[in-house]
Amino acid sequence: MSTVLVTGGSGFIGAHCILKLLAAGHDVRTTVRSLAREQQVRAMLKAGGIEPGDRLSIAAADLVQDAGWTDAVAGVITCCTSPRHFRPVLQSTRMS
Repeated sequence: MSTVLVTGGSGFIGAHCILKLLAAGHDVRTTVRSLAREQQVRAMLKAGGIEPGDRLSIAAADLVQDAGWTDAVAGVITCCTSPRHFRPVLQSTRMS
């Protein structure tokens, strides 16, 4: 099976994507902004019913930074989970 990259593995959507991919037999690499979150990711997956062992690798990378992505994407098929950033849209309400 192939290795799939899931960005944001410590998040709700990312963790669910990882669970489905591991259950389907894929190896998964996920990104987190800090490697200190690895145990949290593994605990979430275990709570979801999967013990990934060496089928899960974790890379430090942030979607808003360039650092870490060369290693994160090496040899994988990419499946991205984007962060949610909501910014209010400013519209003119001025009346003529």
